Amino acid sequence: MAAKHSSIADALLAWYDAHRRELPWRARPGEAADPYRVWLSEVMLQQTTVATVTPRFQAWTARWPDFRSLAQASDDDVMTAWAGLGYYARARNLAACAKAVVAEHGGHFPTTEAALRKLPGIGDYTAAAIAAIAFGEPATVVDANVERVVARLFRAATKPAVRAAAEAITPRDRAGDFAQAMMDLGSAICIPRKPRCLLCPLRDVCAAFAAGDQVAFPVKTAKARKPQRYGTIFWAQAGDAVMLVRRPPKGLLGGMRALPTGPWVGEPPGTTDAPIAADWTMRNATVAHGFTHFDLQLALATARVERHALPGDAVWWPVESLGEAGLPTVFAKAAKAIGGA
Repeated sequence: MAAKHSSIADALLAWYDAHRRELPWRARPGEAADPYRVWLSEVMLQQTTVATVTPRFQAWTARWPDFRSLAQASDDDVMTAWAGLGYYARARNLAACAKAVVAEHGGHFPTTEAALRKLPGIGDYTAAAIAAIAFGEPATVVDANVERVVARLFRAATKPAVRAAAEAITPRDRAGDFAQAMMDLGSAICIPRKPRCLLCPLRDVCAAFAAGDQVAFPVKTAKARKPQRYGTIFWAQAGDAVMLVRRPPKGLLGGMRALPTGPWVGEPPGTTDAPIAADWTMRNATVAHGFTHFDLQLALATARVERHALPGDAVWWPVESLGEAGLPTVFAKAAKAIGGA
């Protein structure tokens, strides 16, 4: 069995040497990986595609190329730069982690998986990816692509079985290249539907290919239906400016600039939770958005109002530059539906 595991690593690394993707965060052959870029890319790529992340990563690193520059950035600038990448807690954790690395580690990541896990926002997967790719530790990296490859290789039906198999085939040498090779294989060859098995360097040792049931793996558990919630987004426009508020620091989309909204509840609300008194008009349109734990449908209410002082940290924001406000996706959708962006 050990020989089989060794042959898997050898075949995959040979394939990777010939077909590796060129990515802006990936070190070229013979170069040392930049831990900051590895970390940033792994956080950005969580549930986001390479095509979406690439230009955002390049813009981010041009502005904040290292831990020290990011640690000095304002939370507002970081959150605005993150807009559209989802899960805004990640952006807050990026800033907190950069500050911790500078304050506690002299601006450099610790090199072990265990020490990395102690930093803000770094969980088991991210710690393993950084340890393997940036520091060459034989850490086992299992993302969705790796899970799919390993599940098919061994016809592993459970996550613990996949994890055990992934640990068994991870080599002590070139662990970072091996992890990235698995990711590339899952992205380009061992894809969810219609896997390109004839191009796969592991075809001859793949149990699912031999059985002809590749698409049955990974075994998917039935997902519970997400609850439906409803709310109202309020567009209060005074001249050429619209009212924006700052969401509470904790909770969903915490700390982000946003259009005012009432609570998100189990049945369609009205305009009783409007941020200011006005002659509100309900638009004949809604905005739908999916979050991890629920789906959201938002009614749209608009009003023309007189410009006046606003409470708290609410502001009047020029409609023509609304794209610079860093609105979360759901509010950017609403602005587009109303015609303000």
